[in-house]
Amino acid sequence: MSEVEWQQCEEIVQKFVELKDTSELMMDLAYSSLLLNNKELAEDVQTLEEYVDKLHTEFELLALLSNFKKEEAKGFLGLIRLGVAAEKIADAAAEIAEVVLRGIEPHPVLKLAIKEAEETVTHVRVAENSTLVNKTLKEAHIPDETGMWVLAIRRKGKCIRPKVDSKIEVDDILIAAGYAEGVGDLKKLANP
Repeated sequence: MSEVEWQQCEEIVQKFVELKDTSELMMDLAYSSLLLNNKELAEDVQTLEEYVDKLHTEFELLALLSNFKKEEAKGFLGLIRLGVAAEKIADAAAEIAEVVLRGIEPHPVLKLAIKEAEETVTHVRVAENSTLVNKTLKEAHIPDETGMWVLAIRRKGKCIRPKVDSKIEVDDILIAAGYAEGVGDLKKLANP
């Protein structure tokens, strides 16, 4: 494979990974919006759905317009199908969020399941005096300290799927999941 073809391949894979990661984030946020009955999270899902549609089109165009030989291009068929699946997951997440945005009352069974669940989803704003400020998620040890895992960070109106090297900033809203007992610990850590 030539250097140009290798660069094309890397670009296609990067687009796919972003597509997959964003659709996974959307599903996490959609369920979180449902569990918390939080319209702001549901709106984040809707915004991300539009982004995923654009991203999916870019991904498919990159794959289809690549200069690979016929035998090399066949390998991308599976990747394109995975891209379609990721886009369908994003659409499903948007449908879940739509329930919250329409104000549809959750079924009594869902309410009971939410009440009985040991795990919960919460969101906290990071205060200026928090020890989390300017630390990466890895350095912050949030799961060790609270039992909660950060699913997403809402920063300046955008939701991002964090990585271990993502730095926490003042006024970030951490959306986290974990055992209900950890919610108070996370709130104290983020906003002492």
